[in-house]
Amino acid sequence: MPSTEIDKFGSKDGRLEARISNEQKRLFKRAAQLQGSTLTDFVVSTLQAAATKVIQDHEVMSLVGQDREIFVSALLNPALPFGRLKKAVRRYKKSMD
Repeated sequence: MPSTEIDKFGSKDGRLEARISNEQKRLFKRAAQLQGSTLTDFVVSTLQAAATKVIQDHEVMSLVGQDREIFVSALLNPALPFGRLKKAVRRYKKSMD
């Protein structure tokens, strides 16, 4: 992993420790070697990619098919306010005058 990608997160003052099995360590070391990186760089870059994906999966809404069509339609053709919402809009406009 190029150092510029890690450097964008600032200085490396934090520390992360994890207990892993010998098998896991061998596996991680082999993968790091195949990528031509150190074990630490491999673990950090892999963990960072996984964390980014998890956060994105929770923050980005993906809609397909009919759900997407319904959502876009609601944005393009919003329902008119009625009842208590209409009264609240009137009160708000009146208070802004």
